[in-house]
Amino acid sequence: MPEFPKPYDAAITRYFETEAPKAIRKAIKRAGRDDVLSESYPYREELDRDDYTAAHDQLQIELVRLQTWVRETGARVAVIFEGRDAAGKGGAIQAITENLNPRGARVVALPKPSDVERGQWYFQRYVAHLPSAGEIVLFDRSWYNRAVVEPVFGFCTEAETAHFFAQVPEFEAMLVEDGIQLIKIWLTLGRAEQLRRFLDREKDPLKQWKVSPIDVGALEKWEAYAEAITEMFGKTHFAACPWTVIRADDKKRARLEVIRHILGRLPYAGRDARAIGEPDPRLTGGPEILPDENR
Repeated sequence: MPEFPKPYDAAITRYFETEAPKAIRKAIKRAGRDDVLSESYPYREELDRDDYTAAHDQLQIELVRLQTWVRETGARVAVIFEGRDAAGKGGAIQAITENLNPRGARVVALPKPSDVERGQWYFQRYVAHLPSAGEIVLFDRSWYNRAVVEPVFGFCTEAETAHFFAQVPEFEAMLVEDGIQLIKIWLTLGRAEQLRRFLDREKDPLKQWKVSPIDVGALEKWEAYAEAITEMFGKTHFAACPWTVIRADDKKRARLEVIRHILGRLPYAGRDARAIGEPDPRLTGGPEILPDENR
């Protein structure tokens, strides 16, 4: 394959070679292709491809059954995907939607707000994308930008973040009270795995579009992200709208866990409990399963 210029003057490679913690560089250099880098992750290697495919195919049938139920009952389903950069949000969403009817399953990935949107109530532009009857909406990032990314990078004031935290419990409670099935998923991964994925994106011309200035800037802000994430969970994890944390160091296991969790949360007709299986409690749970390096 011919060499392609790396985006942002190879800033990710430069960080890896000169600024990344020594232990992170060592873990990446010595790892085999299927090795999991995080020492706290409960599996040392990624899930076997054949095992993944077998489980994935059964879960796809269940997702189609779920969508049929949503359409027939007029249910409204909103799933929020949040997590650190490169945690696999897009891949998990693609694994959900690949066999669904796009007329009833939308993906919402909003760009930065326009000048008009910046003058509106913060939640206003997200309200416009909430599901109608019979629809599933998957948010690839959401209003929780104001809880983590924006304060970490100084895109909002402390007062604006505090105002968000004061309003979000009532906002989400209103959605649930109105009948929306709201599911909040946080994908988490270790620092070495995140950097390995960034390096892979940087060198692959088919993935370079995923690299953004935020990704580059996030490399030096691991601890700031951890503080913001801890505060977010402390202020937005409540009974009406709990967070589900899924450890995503292995993309294949994470995608299966995401689908199982969504299927398990919704009372759709004709479910095959054996096909769905049980969530892995070592990979899926509340904020308490967040690894120490992510706190």
